[in-house]
Amino acid sequence: MEGEIEPVDCASASKPPRLEIPKVPDDSEKPIAIKRLKDVEICVPIVYGTMAFHLGRKASESQSHRWTVYVRGATNEDIGVVIKRVVFQLHPSFNNPTRVVESPPFELQECGWGEFEIAISLFFHSDVCDKPLDLYHHLKLYPEAESGPKSTKKPVVMESYNEIVFPEPAEGFFARVLNHPAVVVPRLPAGFVLPTPGKASCLFLFGVWVGVGGVANFCLLRNPCGYH
Repeated sequence: MEGEIEPVDCASASKPPRLEIPKVPDDSEKPIAIKRLKDVEICVPIVYGTMAFHLGRKASESQSHRWTVYVRGATNEDIGVVIKRVVFQLHPSFNNPTRVVESPPFELQECGWGEFEIAISLFFHSDVCDKPLDLYHHLKLYPEAESGPKSTKKPVVMESYNEIVFPEPAEGFFARVLNHPAVVVPRLPAGFVLPTPGKASCLFLFGVWVGVGGVANFCLLRNPCGYH
């Protein structure tokens, strides 16, 4: 499967080990050569997850909660400069379970009664990466401690934090995100001129934490995105 996530190591650690980034293949023999920035990385911190509210007196047997699934910048920045569209795959019991969001904010709202796994596919702009990244998130409707009446004001939030790292990005991609608040980019030498955009290959490094009822565990994952 394209964009399949390969778990590397999970441990409770404030500073997880950094994975070695493989060399980017040489594509100089392609019809249109893509100039990349050697020894440069672009980092895009993201958060994806769900937020669920109990409907209280309005709840029914088939609709007990209103929930939102989302992908956003780590501090709620617009990540449309990197991500072109997001596809959310819901449970087959929903009408039109494949939901496509073409522009930010990359989120959708629904109502239901059950918990299930949501597949989230990130599609990037053409000069960023030519393969989608598949993420998976479990919709959580009920808090860990279910004693007492259910609150209609306090949401149940389940989130994961990821850092998407693009090694040796195309110069055009770098130029477009150079001063964007959602993107972490290194400084280039003074006087360096960036030309038109191109395609880039990407490597996805994930630092995942779970923030529902307990100690946050950090998990480092890897997902390479290759060339065509």
